[in-house]
Amino acid sequence: MATKLSTLNNLEIAILEPRGSLIGGDETDELKTKAKDLIEQGNRKLVLDLGGVTYINSSGIGALVGIHSMYKKSSGHVKLCNIAKGVQNVFVITKLTSVFDVEEARDNAIKSFK
Repeated sequence: MATKLSTLNNLEIAILEPRGSLIGGDETDELKTKAKDLIEQGNRKLVLDLGGVTYINSSGIGALVGIHSMYKKSSGHVKLCNIAKGVQNVFVITKLTSVFDVEEARDNAIKSFK
């Protein structure tokens, strides 16, 4: 899996787009590493575009919660968007929709930071 990274306004807003399954292992480690690197570079506004994620398990959820906590500790914010139906069901069942800011579309997530 390759996590695509893009930024807006000189790193003011970063966008991470994981692809495939978030089930632990290399793909989950890559996502956490990229988020940690962004924090270290001064980013405080992160959009996680989950449109390419087809499956998530407890390890993947743990990674997302870890990223969320890392940003919170640094006075940052994480927003999720484009969550596929199957993945969204996991968020609803685990009540993580009350923890994360969730937007339907990437543009909405970006605009909500302003």
